Amino acid sequence: MRVHLWRHAGLGGRLRVRGPAAGETIESGSPHTAMTVLSGQPLSLEEQKQLAVNITHVLSLYGSIVDSYIIEFFTDNLWGKLPYSWQAVLTDLPSPQLAAVLLEKGKPEEICYSVVWPLSLLAFKATAHTLAFSRTPRGRGSMSATGRPEEFRENRCQSAKLNPLFRKHVKPKKQHEIRQLGKVVKKLSEITRCDQVVDIGSGQGHLSRFLAFGLGLSVTAIEGDGRLVDMATKFDRELVWALEKKQARRAKDPWEISLRGPSHVAGWVNPQAPWQEFLLLPQRGIDTAQSPMAESGLSPEAGATCDLPGPWKSIPPTAPWGGGRDVVEMGKAGEKGPGGWGCMAAAREEHRGSPDPFRSRGHGCVPNGPHPLYRPSRPMAVNPLGPLAEGRLLLTGLHACGDLSVALLRHFTRCPHVVAVTSVACCYMKLTTQEEPTPPGLAALPPPSTDRPEYGYPLSAWVAGLPGHALSYKAREAACHAIEDYALRLRSKSPILRTHCYRATLEMLIRAADPAKRRLGVQTINKAHQLAFEEYARLGLQCVGLDPAAPLDRACVDAMLAQQQNVVAFFSLALLLAPLVETLILLDRMIYLQEQGFQCQLIPLFNPSFSPRNLVLVAAKAGLDSALSTLAGED
Repeated sequence: MRVHLWRHAGLGGRLRVRGPAAGETIESGSPHTAMTVLSGQPLSLEEQKQLAVNITHVLSLYGSIVDSYIIEFFTDNLWGKLPYSWQAVLTDLPSPQLAAVLLEKGKPEEICYSVVWPLSLLAFKATAHTLAFSRTPRGRGSMSATGRPEEFRENRCQSAKLNPLFRKHVKPKKQHEIRQLGKVVKKLSEITRCDQVVDIGSGQGHLSRFLAFGLGLSVTAIEGDGRLVDMATKFDRELVWALEKKQARRAKDPWEISLRGPSHVAGWVNPQAPWQEFLLLPQRGIDTAQSPMAESGLSPEAGATCDLPGPWKSIPPTAPWGGGRDVVEMGKAGEKGPGGWGCMAAAREEHRGSPDPFRSRGHGCVPNGPHPLYRPSRPMAVNPLGPLAEGRLLLTGLHACGDLSVALLRHFTRCPHVVAVTSVACCYMKLTTQEEPTPPGLAALPPPSTDRPEYGYPLSAWVAGLPGHALSYKAREAACHAIEDYALRLRSKSPILRTHCYRATLEMLIRAADPAKRRLGVQTINKAHQLAFEEYARLGLQCVGLDPAAPLDRACVDAMLAQQQNVVAFFSLALLLAPLVETLILLDRMIYLQEQGFQCQLIPLFNPSFSPRNLVLVAAKAGLDSALSTLAGED
């Protein structure tokens, strides 16, 4: 097909699409600019640059959609800002049809439209699907009907491909991630002949534990929250004692296990620091609950909570490190900082309901002392990238949050010790930008070591020079949503979908009572979709300090609730653009690495329905053109 999108009210500009088959062209802005669209083959640097140009152009046309807050659907008349032709075909469109004809990327001949759609909406949909990076893993086996990888077919909570020792305390999603990323790190270590790995933002040490015990690598795990470091070292001891029990029973184990575990360091990575002094250890005895950098919640739409940086203390790169408990004890007061800007929600969820998260699991008591068979990796310097670092290092970060994922790439390009890096990013809304040097909910960082501050986006000179490259906080937050998971909810007509309309209606009530109250962070109301709206409104008004007993205009409320499908449709339009935002952010990082003279590749590694942030950026300093391509091969 050939589709033209011409200027219309509120959404100016022109976009020409021919496709969306791979290898065909997309034109933007003028008939003279064209590009090769995404296919199964890696893009050249020039193709990546042209893709960034096209995405910034598309976002300049439709940015008002992805920049909108769904809670303002009624207060800002978001539906009325769509073209009338779009409203006509999307009004009251059933959720399963929204999934099939808008969000899911099916073959054009297999899509059934109940009415004739305007060409502008068809072009919008085709362009969004065509320009986004593919998130489907290649050669990774089939998926079950529930969206779970086949490794969970026999037991939905236990991966059949992961040693049971590495499944303890680990949720299925994390099991899937550490197994897949661990094998990539192992392969990269073989390619670069480097077995020393630094895992930044290591959390409870699940990835580090698998890399060290399961794959035999020498691992230093850096985590900003001392409580998680305590848990990680405790889980290491449990694993070794479980091994001893197996040996005592002379039980046959088909899995090969190393007794060299990871070394855990409590400390934060300062994204603004040079590689010689990038690691900061938390101060002793600081009450982070009173700290200006203590935990702060995200907006209700973010869908997760993060612990933010604790107090900062600069540690000289030549300071001695005693290893073991001394460093861990120093970190107990610390909150999760930039070295651990990964979300804490999963860690809390795993220990919900237990008064003591450090209580021993299983039968009997796990001793606190070191196990006689346990040989932790050789301790490294306080700063594993600093002057005392020996040999070569491989950096990795599994869902390193905000600027932390950017810091990994900068340290890779600048530190002579780092030979390779794997980065799986998340929480793009936490990226610093020139427009927002301190994003909402993020504490101010220490002053940079240089006169010129460096931001998390844009990273490359090319993207920084593109008109319209700026991404709002809301657009970056939208890029963190899971389009595959939302499509499944649409398909199943999940009752959770009504919470969008509930919250938008509540926003109308809040502003009617007090116009000064806008976009307030309403505390999550448990099982909101199961409540009658009256009860939801009562709880919501109480959360923001308004009278919960205030009478409701029943006719007005019913009229808004009747537009639930329109609210869902608008959110789906915004979600369709979210992968474009993520693609632009990752393109910026890939172009930056190539501007610095290094090879890189972006691999869709995890099942996107299971682990939404599934793209891993791999880079190395050696000549790895053919070797890198093997990382995305068969499992």
